Amino acid sequence: MWTYFTNDTCRPTQNAASACTLGFYGVYTIEAKTKEHIKAGVDFARENSLRLIIRNTGHDFLGRSTGWGSLVINTHSFQNIEYTAEYSGPGDYTGSAVTIGAGVQARALLADANTQDPPVLVVTGECPTVGVAGGLVQGGGHGPLTPLYGLTADTALSFDVVTASGEFVTANAEENPDLFWALKGGGPGAFAVVLSVTLKTFPEQKSAGAIVNINSTLTQNETLFWEGVKTFHKNANLFVESGLYVYFELMNLRLHVQPFVGVGKSLEEVEEILKPMFDEFDAKGVPYDTVSKEFNTFFDLYTDLFEAEGAGTSALTGGWMFTHEDVEEHNDEIVEAFKTVISPREDLAGQGALIGHLWDAGYSMPVSNSATNPRFRNSTDFSIVTLPVPVGATLAQKADLQDVLTNIQDEAMKNAGPNGCAYVNEGDPFQVDWQDHFWGPEYPRLLETKKVWDPDGVFYTVSTPGTEDWDVIEYGTRICRKV
Repeated sequence: MWTYFTNDTCRPTQNAASACTLGFYGVYTIEAKTKEHIKAGVDFARENSLRLIIRNTGHDFLGRSTGWGSLVINTHSFQNIEYTAEYSGPGDYTGSAVTIGAGVQARALLADANTQDPPVLVVTGECPTVGVAGGLVQGGGHGPLTPLYGLTADTALSFDVVTASGEFVTANAEENPDLFWALKGGGPGAFAVVLSVTLKTFPEQKSAGAIVNINSTLTQNETLFWEGVKTFHKNANLFVESGLYVYFELMNLRLHVQPFVGVGKSLEEVEEILKPMFDEFDAKGVPYDTVSKEFNTFFDLYTDLFEAEGAGTSALTGGWMFTHEDVEEHNDEIVEAFKTVISPREDLAGQGALIGHLWDAGYSMPVSNSATNPRFRNSTDFSIVTLPVPVGATLAQKADLQDVLTNIQDEAMKNAGPNGCAYVNEGDPFQVDWQDHFWGPEYPRLLETKKVWDPDGVFYTVSTPGTEDWDVIEYGTRICRKV
């Protein structure tokens, strides 16, 4: 996703004759069409001590889908989708479900689910190109339906996988329950190669949404702008406690909230939830524009209000979750941290950005049997931090920018949210104490599970269980087991 992790080689271009180097891409790729292809790749990598990369869509903020000198297994061809009206597998769930192949992406799944009779919903990520059965569910997986149904991992019923030993196994509540638990949020690509996953489905519902903007077109007054941001974020607990999902972007003099999402809510209900924020905007004289809409289904809202997203840029990623308590008690400090993210240093003023998500994963799922950090269940705001990396940046420049991300931007966020945590799919892999920040009290059990299912470290992905046993030598070129 970020060309930073390929050493900025071979950016997408319309010029077929343009120069290209291998960079940090894998040396060979298996375009897997069958599970036997995947087994052959895993066996070959294990027997020859090769670095192995599992690549689905390549939508990975942390560069886990590429690696110098590696053998890559591409699972994107696994596109099967099969529905069942009454799930009869292990566990106490008997409702409707869908089994999807490893390569199925979010929008394709939602579109297909919308054609069923009756239409159904699946908990996916917000971004349409994310592979649902890959890193999404294995990292936890948050999205617009999280307020109603929890994380994607919370809806997982069963996995079919290839293990590090090359075995085909099923993992669910009865078969290999330890692996089942770890695959639900324990780290992408860390425990097995997922062939397919079975997920709960839910009835389609009417939905309503809104868009709000405060930007430099409306005001050049920085103080007034930040008062607007403070008001918006102060109301975050109200939004999520009312069952809304909110997606926002915060940049230099630009707050773009698109959209507020109320699944199962009328337009009037959504507008009533937003009214205290608008009233405070008006009282403070904060200029804004807004539009709201009502839809027959969530899928109609999803295709209309969520904007297209791109790739092929180069950036560093961090992020932090703020709990309900953090927002209630430290909102001013959180907004000050936002300012630091956007302008972390004088020479980088205005270059940072935030991509925020307001949701309450504990709203309908207060307790989960997944491997995700329990602090997920108390969170109101998960904000991704980004810092662009210029094309052609030297290794020294990249190291400097990484230091800024880790020790200035992310550090400000952590200090403002002392009760929060980080998200393994969209966080800083180089932060200190990543084990605790990503998984909290679940980490010791995850590490033990890793040792059971992958004792030789066949599946190495940055900052996931077991990677503390390895040294990265000459960044991006060698990974060696510690002695």
